Amino acid sequence: MSQRIKIKALLTGELTGKEVTVKGWVRAFRQNRFIALNDGSTNNNIQIVVDFENTDPALLKRITFGSAISVVGEMVPSLGSGQKVEVNAKTIEILGDCNPEEFPLQPKKQSLEFLRENAHLRFRTSTFGSIFRLRNTLAFAVHKFFNDRGFVYLHTPIITASDAEGAGEMFRVTTFDPTKPPLTDTGEVDFKQDFFGKATNLTVSGQLEGELGAMALSDIYTFGPTFRAENSNTTRHLAEFWMIEPEMAFYDLNDNMDLAEEMLKYLIGYALEHNREDIEFLTQRLLEEEKQKPQAERSEMTLLEKLQFCLDNDFQRLTYTEAIEILKDSNHNKKKKFQYLIEGWGADLQSEHERYLVEKHFKKPVILTDYPKDIKSFYMRLNEDGKTVRAMDILFPGIGEIIGGSQREERYDKLTQRMDEMGVPKDELWWYLDTRRFGACEHAGFGLGFERLVLFVTGMGNIRDVIPFPRAPKTAEF
Repeated sequence: MSQRIKIKALLTGELTGKEVTVKGWVRAFRQNRFIALNDGSTNNNIQIVVDFENTDPALLKRITFGSAISVVGEMVPSLGSGQKVEVNAKTIEILGDCNPEEFPLQPKKQSLEFLRENAHLRFRTSTFGSIFRLRNTLAFAVHKFFNDRGFVYLHTPIITASDAEGAGEMFRVTTFDPTKPPLTDTGEVDFKQDFFGKATNLTVSGQLEGELGAMALSDIYTFGPTFRAENSNTTRHLAEFWMIEPEMAFYDLNDNMDLAEEMLKYLIGYALEHNREDIEFLTQRLLEEEKQKPQAERSEMTLLEKLQFCLDNDFQRLTYTEAIEILKDSNHNKKKKFQYLIEGWGADLQSEHERYLVEKHFKKPVILTDYPKDIKSFYMRLNEDGKTVRAMDILFPGIGEIIGGSQREERYDKLTQRMDEMGVPKDELWWYLDTRRFGACEHAGFGLGFERLVLFVTGMGNIRDVIPFPRAPKTAEF
């Protein structure tokens, strides 16, 4: 028997006239003669032509939607429309039966909500096949981008005793019996008796540890899972998600912005080059969805156009202060179309404001810089005005913030002063402060939420549809 060949390779037609072995799952079986077979290597099926007269009727009955089969046959030019080549089956073997009456998926359009409830099977649909092939390509492209530029891939801890964001919404890691943990004399949980000898949590960010690596290796990046115990059931939040976080020694804010813009364009371009077929499929899917919406709510650009738009335009750079003036003076604000009205400097920008700047005002991706220190983290470098920090956020159409970063505060006295102001315990971050005491230098970094990127590239509307097994409040199946 010849070695199995994936359907994506067979569809090139290079093996026409040769005997091939193909394996996959049945997408359709028409008139007991034509099988549409798919193995996940592409959304396109290969047509298997069955010799109906000479095939066991008992075997034909077992060829149902969802069943797994192996076919040995000859690759020939297709006589029908819709495909260039097909396989004339010589032998068919059932690898796994699938009872169509019990199989949750059916050969028809399924709602995304239904597929979320059956996330263990949704990979078998064309939509999710495209999404997860694109996710794979983007993950590979992240590593290629940084590797080609001499960055070191650093594995930062998943279990940590620090809260990088200062938000306090963290998942506790403990070996204690929850019904009777050991207590101190004052009645508090005695974490000194816990596995690590202190209170520990799942990490919200690899940034702080990443900075330690940058102070010796110059350019590092992390790419791993992070966790937020935020009780938010929205289309934009997950409790478990993946973060890409580079940290670069000897970088200032401008260097940071340049790298972030270069990276986003590289990743989008890589996906367009290597998964164009999947992007075109998802573009068509979105166009069908758009037809159900009122004209006023339809997108001005297709998914493909939106991705190309980000490649073709330099990102607009402006300060938070300039953005506030634009928003405050906008007709949207004056006519009270914003849910959160902009009344003046110091407001924490919401997604609606970020999207207004990108989609309505500049009509291109935007990088905002120099935010008020009171709405940003303690580790961001204080500007000379004493009011703002060297922060940057990159805003994308349909998404809002896709990257957040900053030049880090390398001055020991300024950093400790900010920690005191914000109530960040210095004794718990003594190791972080050491990097400012021993050979400190200018440095910067940013974080890209990987699912936000996949959401943008696939055009999906719910972040739970771009991670294989979503974790959210009251959701931890599979």
